[in-house]
Amino acid sequence: MNHLLADAQDVDTGNATLNIMIFVAFVIVTLIVVIKVSRVGTSNASEFFTGSRGFSGTQNGIAIAGDYLSAASFLGIAGAIAIYGYDGFLYSIGFLVAWLVALLLVAELLRNTGKFTMADVLSFRLKQRPVRLAASINTLTVSIFYLLAQMAGAGALVALLLNIQSDAGQAAVITVVGLLMITYVLIGGMKGTTWVQIIKAVLLIAGTAVMTVWVMLSNGINFNLSKLLGMAQERTEVDILAPGAQYGIDFTSKINLISLGLALVLGTAGLPHVLMRFYTVPTAKEARKSVVWAIGLIGAFYLFTLVLGYGAAALVGPETIMAAPGKQNAAAPLLALHLGGEVLLGLIAGVAFATILAVVAGLAITASASFAHDIYASVIKKNGASEEEQVRVSRYTVVVLGIIGIVLGILAKDQNIAFLVALAFAVAASANLPTILYSLFWKRFNTRGALFSMYGGLSITIVLIVFSPAVSGKSNSMLPNMDFAWFPLANPGLVSIPAAFLLGIVGTLTSRETPDVARRAEMEVRSLTGVGAEKAISH
Repeated sequence: MNHLLADAQDVDTGNATLNIMIFVAFVIVTLIVVIKVSRVGTSNASEFFTGSRGFSGTQNGIAIAGDYLSAASFLGIAGAIAIYGYDGFLYSIGFLVAWLVALLLVAELLRNTGKFTMADVLSFRLKQRPVRLAASINTLTVSIFYLLAQMAGAGALVALLLNIQSDAGQAAVITVVGLLMITYVLIGGMKGTTWVQIIKAVLLIAGTAVMTVWVMLSNGINFNLSKLLGMAQERTEVDILAPGAQYGIDFTSKINLISLGLALVLGTAGLPHVLMRFYTVPTAKEARKSVVWAIGLIGAFYLFTLVLGYGAAALVGPETIMAAPGKQNAAAPLLALHLGGEVLLGLIAGVAFATILAVVAGLAITASASFAHDIYASVIKKNGASEEEQVRVSRYTVVVLGIIGIVLGILAKDQNIAFLVALAFAVAASANLPTILYSLFWKRFNTRGALFSMYGGLSITIVLIVFSPAVSGKSNSMLPNMDFAWFPLANPGLVSIPAAFLLGIVGTLTSRETPDVARRAEMEVRSLTGVGAEKAISH
């Protein structure tokens, strides 16, 4: 399939003026919503970070789906299925199973124990300052990895809409997305961000549902999935109905598949921006209600991606997809153009752009809250910072994160978005998940174990990513003209996740720290019952 990786050619991407009009209309509408809800107040920490816990279970469930269904889910997975078939669908399976793991293991327990951030939980029965610092660093790192994937998706999408071929043009697009994200968060805080996510989730699921039905009714398919799969296979040189188009070609790719699967399944349970959504509801009952809504919406969406991906392969063709700006990430928009012309393309592209803006806003609010609440207030100011100061520092942090996201998004603009998100999942699963599970379920776990696991897991993951084919050594690497890759796997999860769990055990068993029995008991009661979840966490 190497010929599919040729330089982008002229591909019909519809009416650029219409596309931009739809995009601008969405931005205007959502900005109005954000400005309106911000009038209620975003000055104190509870309002800015959690929306004053004022969302119902239904609203939060839709927002969770909006936060979780990122550009990787819509653009990246549809593209991966269109090009690699069965192997691409593994992303859908991984993301869905990962969501269930997060819910069953940690979501409600974290919500009941914490207040604003993941670090509230990890430091609950351990030494506050060192654990909060480590947790905040990990949160910022995971958020940045996830952020660069969304920014890359934005660049690919708008480059497709405007048929921008130049690197400078795509860089300008990514810059605009970053500036819009900063604006949403600075104006609306968590409340404004949540409403953007709700709007985006409704638009995304409705749009993909319409496209799914449209595909199944077009070209004589008549809801015959076997016929759709056969049409997709006819237009592809490799076998996309069986494993092996991307993984399983050789021993290394088989191990890569296992590593990717491990990162996907375990990563969600360590994603701070998804876990933070559970802090926006008033009670544990509403948290459980939001889970039901989220599961239904997320499950339906990932079934739609199967039809969209194979539909793009059958009706558009892999060669056309890979010749468009954005390559794999252009599959869903090009399918929309084929089905409904310029109007449907503009609408679906607007939905995809809404997806990106909502997710980057959620990432920004989470990362900025972690820095302001856990590093500035708890470590630098030693719990002496007012809530107004925390909100102000959080706003500054959003601006810095936006700039970092813009720069990294420009570097990663040609990568498949689902693959980039998988790297963020590997960081989350390695740096955060072991400490979360040990804190919740292992009575002997102590501060050294937490620090070993968090810093060790983070360091190992970052080093292996930097020296992997994802960064250098291949034509589709972030730095294709350089080669310093010595680690053979594109995703380090198979090595970094077990290593982080092991480091947590080693750190705990080599420490003489005496566990705080009373604090551990309080954490257990609070996590299982929700009693005291509204109390401030300080000791």
